[in-house]
Amino acid sequence: MSNLSDGQLAELKQMLDDRFKELSAELDREVSEQDDYLDVATEAPDPGDSSFANLAVDLGNAAITRDIVELRAIEAARIRMENDTYGDCVTCETEIPYERLKVQPTAERCAPCQEAWEKTHAEGGRGATM
Repeated sequence: MSNLSDGQLAELKQMLDDRFKELSAELDREVSEQDDYLDVATEAPDPGDSSFANLAVDLGNAAITRDIVELRAIEAARIRMENDTYGDCVTCETEIPYERLKVQPTAERCAPCQEAWEKTHAEGGRGATM
């Protein structure tokens, strides 16, 4: 594991735990408030009604997907903590600076490797970013 002190590691773990709780509550709220296509569209929808209904449902799904992706990143960070690899770049294995982890506790790459990864992956929105 990187050279994080026990205090730094505890602080980062608490940040991850707090964010996990926030996201879980937000996800519960989003799922319960999500618009159903039939609720949004009228009985005989015209193309505009259909388009709006599709957009409303898609936006709700996007918010849920975003939160699930972040929850998975938190779980991955917790696993790295358990495996004593938290704070080490998964690409080059160098230490990720504490300052970066404090801003992005789910970071799995150092800044240079993350930048290179985002340039080569079209779905760069998945996981921790710069």
